[in-house]
Formats: sequence, C-alpha cells, structure tokens
Amino acid sequence: MSESTTATNDVASQYAAQVTSDLEHNRKEQDRISAEIVVLQQELAALQQNHTVLVNMQQALGIVSAPVEPTTVTDSPTVPTPRRKAAGTGRKTSKKSAGRPARKKAEKPAPRKETAAAAPADQPTLVDLVRRHLTEQSEPRSAAEITTALGQAHPERPVKTTVVRSTLEGLVAKSQAERTTQGRSVYYTATQAASPDTSEPQADAQSS
Repeated sequence: MSESTTATNDVASQYAAQVTSDLEHNRKEQDRISAEIVVLQQELAALQQNHTVLVNMQQALGIVSAPVEPTTVTDSPTVPTPRRKAAGTGRKTSKKSAGRPARKKAEKPAPRKETAAAAPADQPTLVDLVRRHLTEQSEPRSAAEITTALGQAHPERPVKTTVVRSTLEGLVAKSQAERTTQGRSVYYTATQAASPDTSEPQADAQSS
C-alpha cells in the first residue's frame, strides 16, 4: 500500500470519527431539550389549572374583571404584525384653517432697475441731468463719458452706461440731441431745442 493511500484512509477515518461524535452530541441535545419541554408543559398545565380555579373563585365572590384567556402552547411562535398608525393621529386641522387656502409667502419685490424716469420727487430725473450736461458741453460726448461725469457729480445716484445711452437715444428721438459717429464710437451733442432757455420757457409761455 502506498503512502498516499494510507494518508487518504487516515483522513477518512478522522472525518468518520468526527461525524459520529457530532451525531452523538446532536442526539443528546435533542433528548435534553425534549425533557425540558416536557417539564415546561407540565408546569404550564399546572398553571392553567390554577388559573381555572382562581377564575371560579373570583366569580363566586362576585368580582367582575375582564376575562383573561389562558395561554396555549403553539408549535411555532407568532410574530406580531407591525402596528399601524391610527387614522387621524397626524396634525390636527383647526376649524378656522379648514377650507382656507394656504397662505403664500410674501415674495420680495424685485430690485428696481435704474431707468431714465426713476428718480426721487425732489431730485431731477436722469433725462434732465443728461440733457443739462449736454448743454454745458462744447464738444460731443460719448455715453461712457457722460456716465462718468454724472457719477462724479452725483455719487448718490449711480447709473449705468446702458441706461445713459438709452436716455441719449430718447433725446435724439425728441430732437433734443444729435448723434454723430466717429469710427465705432458714437458721440452726442445737445441741440438748440434741448436748451432750457429756448424750449421749456417757450412751452410755458404758450401754455399760459
């Protein structure tokens, strides 16, 4: 017999001995648990009998209590079902709020953009400032130059070049300013109609 065959037989013998030992241990555990179950069943039967006697005595004495069913042994334990929330246990709605639409959050007003007419009542409008600045200049001015000059003269009223350019185009449309182009640059000058000495007083005189 070769050494490999001998080693295989030794391993098989070890496994066989281990399995035999495990089976013997399993039988002993079954016998032990079975004996404990018998004892527990006997104790439970005695408790159930005592319960019946106590209930009869309670009824004979006239004591009224909720009936309690004796515990019965089942083959497998019953897993309790998860508890559900009872209807109506959530947040209660008051009568005043019932039927009332949900109040929307007050929306913050959007910031007002600087426009030609956006100016306090006690201050001149942007149109007046731009027209006045043009009448005071002897040379054409671009929208960027006018914006810079107005920002320096009125730091409390910051304006944007795009707003000033729109204001200038409005004056051009009213013939109160002229537009000239030099290359890609656009310059504006005041016309005679933009002068407050020639336009507004005449309009007041005509209206009066």
